[in-house]
Amino acid sequence: MELGYWLGRGAEAFRDWARTYDEFAAHPATAVDEAACEVAFEELLARLRGSYPFFHPCYAGQMLKPPHPVAVAGYAAAMLVNSNNHALDGGPATSVMEEEVVEQLAEMAGFEAHLGHLTSSGTQANLEALFVARESRPGAGVAVSSEAHYTHARMCHLLGVPLFTVPVDARGRMDMGELERLLSTGAAGTVVATTGTTALGAVDPLHRIVPLARRYGVRVHADAAYGGFFRLLTGGRADGRPNGRAGGRADGRQAPFAPETGDALRALAQCDSVAIDPHKHGLQPYGCGAVLFGDPDVARFFRHDSPYTYFTSRRPHLGEISLECSRSGAAAAALWLTLKLLPLTPDGLGAVLAAGRRAAVRWAGLISDSPYLEPYQPPELDIVTYYPAVPGSSPPRLSRVGVASKEVMHRGMNAKEDPVFLSVARVTADAFTARHAGAVADSDHTHVLRSVLMKPESEPYLDRLHQRVERLAKTSWPAARGSGR
Repeated sequence: MELGYWLGRGAEAFRDWARTYDEFAAHPATAVDEAACEVAFEELLARLRGSYPFFHPCYAGQMLKPPHPVAVAGYAAAMLVNSNNHALDGGPATSVMEEEVVEQLAEMAGFEAHLGHLTSSGTQANLEALFVARESRPGAGVAVSSEAHYTHARMCHLLGVPLFTVPVDARGRMDMGELERLLSTGAAGTVVATTGTTALGAVDPLHRIVPLARRYGVRVHADAAYGGFFRLLTGGRADGRPNGRAGGRADGRQAPFAPETGDALRALAQCDSVAIDPHKHGLQPYGCGAVLFGDPDVARFFRHDSPYTYFTSRRPHLGEISLECSRSGAAAAALWLTLKLLPLTPDGLGAVLAAGRRAAVRWAGLISDSPYLEPYQPPELDIVTYYPAVPGSSPPRLSRVGVASKEVMHRGMNAKEDPVFLSVARVTADAFTARHAGAVADSDHTHVLRSVLMKPESEPYLDRLHQRVERLAKTSWPAARGSGR
């Protein structure tokens, strides 16, 4: 699509709508000099060129990619109105759009009934879920895996809730035996399962966590901020019934999930709450997360009074089921427009995710066959972890692996020609040796390379990306060789 055209259409539509009201004079205090604006805007554009190329498949580092042009056009059109979805009098049009997209997200998750809203971030979505967990299980703690996002510890501290960290298995997933030992003590009232950890893309065994938690009367919250949209590729709900708009058969063109990964993603339908981030795999600009609750009655925990809002309608206002106050209505409009064109189906938005998943699986195969790279662990979603195969270090020494990995990352991103942007993840010696038993643990931790292939363009670009990383790995050996003992 031609983004400039649709941005112009949005601006023109706003001007036409504004002309339906009485003319008024703009205040001189807001006037800017056109020549000065030209200078300042050129400086802005120049400074933005200092960003990393998140739009390009040569950027395979963090969980970053640009929003879809449809989302940009929808956001810009609604941003000119600048509605606030806290209350219906602040966002009468965009609040309805938010309700509609949240219903679609709830259907994708498999919820038959739901309460939910968009948030400004996945962190805020998780905070609201943990707030409800605290109110539902007063005095009880929260269990998270050692690979869960670091913000859960901060949020539990903020809420005054005890935090219990559960060890993970050799694939970075919550250890079920350790979880049961914790739950048997009665100390935890909520388990947070992560479907797509930020470091490895690991998916906690949610399909086993839910029945275990129910046996002990414990709530389950799914932090599906990263991996939740992959449920589109699993073919239905955990109980085998169709999943509404997101149901049907999985896209046969995708690289199939391991059975336990698909079962875990389908089990989102059985959770008490789910956090999901449309600004990750939903193609949205930043500022668009979502929280969903399976029990609409949790609205009672959000009730509050305001002397100057909520009077324009007897319908529930979104601010009455949220901890946040002002929230952008443009975020709802952008997601609404995107889902009109790329619906939550395997062949709609699911096709975008399937491309990244296929690329990750194929690259893992290329890495396994490479003389210059070694896989750290197989990808569950679309995050690939690996490290340079350091010659003369068989079995690998952790000190050399870490140096070589960071050398590849730094040399790749600073190359004057044909740069490639990767990231590294710090892993403990125990985690590394659990996956590679022969490794020499001459350090208590090391670093491995990490690539997020969340852009569908990564699939056709993969051969070039692999060849570039192979060359970097080959030339990283001298630095790594000099670092060991």
